[in-house]
Amino acid sequence: MRCVASENTRGSLRLPEAAGLRHGALAELAHSPRTANDVMWRCGRYAEATPFDPHLLELSHRMTSFRVALAQVSPVLLDPEATLAKVVASVREAAQQGAQLVVFGEAMLPGYPVWLAATGGARFDDAVQKSFHERYHAAAIDPDRDLDELRSTIQDCGVAVVLGCVERAVDRSGHSLYCTALTIGSNGETLTTHRKLMPTYEERLAWSIGDGHGLRVHDHGAFRVGVLNCWENWMPLARAALHAQGEDLHIAIWPGSRRNTIDLTPHMAREGRSFVVSVSATLRRCDIPEDFPLRDVIAPDDAAWLHDGGSCVCAPDGRFLLEPVVEREGVFVVELDPREVARERQNFDPSGHYSRPDVLRLEVDRRRQRSCRWIDE
Repeated sequence: MRCVASENTRGSLRLPEAAGLRHGALAELAHSPRTANDVMWRCGRYAEATPFDPHLLELSHRMTSFRVALAQVSPVLLDPEATLAKVVASVREAAQQGAQLVVFGEAMLPGYPVWLAATGGARFDDAVQKSFHERYHAAAIDPDRDLDELRSTIQDCGVAVVLGCVERAVDRSGHSLYCTALTIGSNGETLTTHRKLMPTYEERLAWSIGDGHGLRVHDHGAFRVGVLNCWENWMPLARAALHAQGEDLHIAIWPGSRRNTIDLTPHMAREGRSFVVSVSATLRRCDIPEDFPLRDVIAPDDAAWLHDGGSCVCAPDGRFLLEPVVEREGVFVVELDPREVARERQNFDPSGHYSRPDVLRLEVDRRRQRSCRWIDE
């Protein structure tokens, strides 16, 4: 019998002829990695099946749950090739654990500008800072050209990926850098390139101000997923822009600190009645190449963690499903049940029954900002 999946109906998988489908065929369907990833996880929550049949109940659970992997790993600072190899290995590890979405920290590729605070980043017209910018520019990526190996791995594994990167934006001179959250679908194609709206504090010495073009959500499995970088997660209107699009799984990516995730993650979960996945990187002296300029100034202590992680997951009621993980690299997989969103939104839905669009409205400009508008004949 045929399994008919409707991609136009988010969160449903219709099996109109399931009554005649053998249990063995269902088991094969549930355990096939490609079928499970490409059909069940992406399209389905429920199947029309006999409610007390244990085989069909197991299949129903597989179509209801969703596994997300938090890849809390360290970059090899400003070495994009070595860092990309760690990203690819982490994607494969996550896929082996059954993950359907793999998330990395902010600026993972090729790394966070840790030198700014330690080396006088605000000194104007300084030769040292110009040299750092030159090195950062050379290590930054063009997402359309530099991620072929990652895209191929994503296709092989059938997973989606959220990757924090430093983008060398060819549409903005090619010499200004952006802190970008890149969302890549399981087919290897880019879904969203979200440039951080407002770099934080000294980050503005390295990163340019982004725009609203990437304030978009995408369907992954039974969830509608949105992404924000670091402290833009504190911006109420940025969160509201994602809520308004039906977001129920929020991804927050960070450079790596428990103090960033411990309070805000449960708050965002309760506010949005959504799952919130906060993912951070880690960084120690050993992650900085030995020939890196001013390495001893930036990281004088071999044992100290410059970035200690803090990756965690909260349910829609704000409770931790994964407490912040600190001072440890790893790929941590958490299973999410989308039915929890419906239960929590019974009494509060921020863009649904508890919104007042007749009184309060938000306008979002999602045009990609350009420095010049050409008017040609």
